[in-house]
Amino acid sequence: MARKVLFLTGTRADFGKLKSLMHALDREEGFEVHVFVTGMHVLPKYGNTGDEVEKAGFQRIFKFINQKSNDSMDNILANTIQGLSNYVDLTKPDLMVIHGDRAEALAGAIVGAFNNILVAHIEGGEVSGTIDESIRHSISKLAHLHFVANDEAKARLMRMGEPGGNIFTIGSPDLDLMMSDALPSLAEVKERYEIPFEHYGIFTYHPVTTSLHNLLAKVKEVKAALLESGRNYVVIYPNNDPGSEIIIEELEALRGNPHFRIFPSVRFEAFLVLLKHADFMIGNSSAAVREAPFYGVCSINIGTRQDGRCQSGCILNVHESRGEVMAAIEQCASQRGERSTHFGHGNSTDQFVSLLKDPRLWEVSVQKRFADHPEAA
Repeated sequence: MARKVLFLTGTRADFGKLKSLMHALDREEGFEVHVFVTGMHVLPKYGNTGDEVEKAGFQRIFKFINQKSNDSMDNILANTIQGLSNYVDLTKPDLMVIHGDRAEALAGAIVGAFNNILVAHIEGGEVSGTIDESIRHSISKLAHLHFVANDEAKARLMRMGEPGGNIFTIGSPDLDLMMSDALPSLAEVKERYEIPFEHYGIFTYHPVTTSLHNLLAKVKEVKAALLESGRNYVVIYPNNDPGSEIIIEELEALRGNPHFRIFPSVRFEAFLVLLKHADFMIGNSSAAVREAPFYGVCSINIGTRQDGRCQSGCILNVHESRGEVMAAIEQCASQRGERSTHFGHGNSTDQFVSLLKDPRLWEVSVQKRFADHPEAA
């Protein structure tokens, strides 16, 4: 009998991370892939990115609307738990695969753990500068299997009491797609999204949910620097965390300016192509400290949202200050960095499938116990 593996996806970002794993497992005999689509994917305001999941060709997809506009994170969590619990009761998966640090992923970990379903967490053991870090570590403590990006993340999980034998270093799965020959050409992407620029930067700025009181002032400082630079920008909406409305309103004020092309969302493959050929990336997205360095693209990391993340030589860290951002743009736009392999080498998918085909992995107990690691103290 085929093992049922349920992938949960709530954002364009986590789908980009999970997509190659989903496709590879879907091609394997002995596995039945199910996809629970929720979160930003089902919100028209953010581009209905759930359509991209459907276009990927998976046969067993369930869409669940877990929120309305401006719902709080705790309400989103509660709604997702309820909807996912009902779905799990019907499908009875053997394994649930979740990624990262979103409320939807936490809901997946809770539902899996409470229903004695094996939970696999992709990219646990990492740090950041928002509530996301607490969510990510909470997921790790509920998950039974960990597929991490590097040994540094593995060491953190061991310090958190996770058994080393249940932690597998496979790299970041989206790097597999970043190296793929199947990506569209830059000309195709520019034509599809009507991007006229020969040279451009990519701007994505998300709210820091633990510091919303001065978000508007910070966004205005950054926007002023972008305008003053006189450069071209491909701008992508933030995620749907509290505070996103403030950012979106400021971005929409730029619509019509010939130096800016603004999108609620960009298909992940198209985003990678744009990133690979960008002069630089700017904002506070994790892509600026993960994907951009893998391509050797210089990035400007603004503020605290990515505090503690890996720092390569092509990342400039600045505050939300017009002057600092302007100086960083001038420095970053004229240089390329060395390609970073801190998050893997582009072979995560093969490692993931190989591990799931190993019968020993399915013997991991759903009864978790804290593992003391004196060497990891």
